[in-house]
Parts: sequence; structure tokens; C-alpha cells
Amino acid sequence: MHFEKLVKAVKERRDSLNVNQELLAELSGVGLRTIKQFEGGKGNPTLSTLAKVSEALGMELVLKIKSISPEDEAS
Repeated sequence: MHFEKLVKAVKERRDSLNVNQELLAELSGVGLRTIKQFEGGKGNPTLSTLAKVSEALGMELVLKIKSISPEDEAS
């Protein structure tokens, strides 16, 4: 999932729950400044930060890593 899609999904979930950024920061244990930067499409949140935010919003964070072999690159 691209970063922009991730940001959009988090914002939409937060809005649907009527949770403001301040409350999300409190519920997740993530700093308000970090929440604001993330939702502004800036910053570079760690997986730990993303996990805390997603858990606070009742979302599941799934990490998908695809291995690319030299044969795949030639296609």
C-alpha cells in the first residue's frame, strides 16, 4: 500500500470514529506532532508508530514484503 493510501485510510477511520488528532495521540501513545506530520503526508513513521495508531483505531496493520528475483526484474 502506498504511503498516501495509508494516510487516507487512517484519516478516514479516525473521522468515522469521530476521534480528533489529540485523542488519537492520547489513545495510541504517539505524540500529537507525529500524528499531524503523518496525516499531513510528512515525516517517516516507524512500524511501531503505525502499529500503535492502527491498534488505537481498531485497524489491522499488515506488512507485505515481496522478494524480487533477477528473473522477475527482466519481465
